[in-house]
Amino acid sequence: MTTRFRLFCATSNPGKVLEFRMAATHFGFHEIEIDLLPGIKDIAPPAEHGTTFEENAALKAIYYSGFADEPVFADDSGLCVDALGGAPGVYSARYAGENATDAANNALLLERLKGVAGRRARFVCLAGLAQRGKLLGTFRGEVEGRMIDIPRGSGGFGYDPLFYYEPFQCTLAEVDPARKMDVSHRGKALRAMLEFLRTRG
Repeated sequence: MTTRFRLFCATSNPGKVLEFRMAATHFGFHEIEIDLLPGIKDIAPPAEHGTTFEENAALKAIYYSGFADEPVFADDSGLCVDALGGAPGVYSARYAGENATDAANNALLLERLKGVAGRRARFVCLAGLAQRGKLLGTFRGEVEGRMIDIPRGSGGFGYDPLFYYEPFQCTLAEVDPARKMDVSHRGKALRAMLEFLRTRG
């Protein structure tokens, strides 16, 4: 009989929690239960002073792992547009300012892409895993695509409606969640992390 164990997720983004739980089931890691870190709403967030996704994911994981005995993971993810020098990058969630909405971030991105011919971009996700203040590892996932001018689709969140994934001939906001999970940056990073946990035992 497979032993179940709990893994806590440190995020304030409900969309991410749903995707992480879906990914665990979708990829067959039924023995791993993903829950939101208890009391996270009352925990002051750490300063995200890292200059890379990996640095921010690691510092958040280490910080939040101090509030639980079980392993805790945190991700840092975002959109990198080649023509904008990799922006919005680590500032993706707050591209239009602190507490910016998805709509505001998308609007600013489209404004800065006006007249730009090169639209290649990628979503990047780094998942940091820690336990009791010790970093156990970081796990990276990426998906390549291009940006379009008009939002399409009502699924997903963030920049998904503007991110066109050529193999599917649609945006990530137009695709079925399970199908998206197979190719998404978040799905790839989480799958790598869960495989690590399974082999670690």
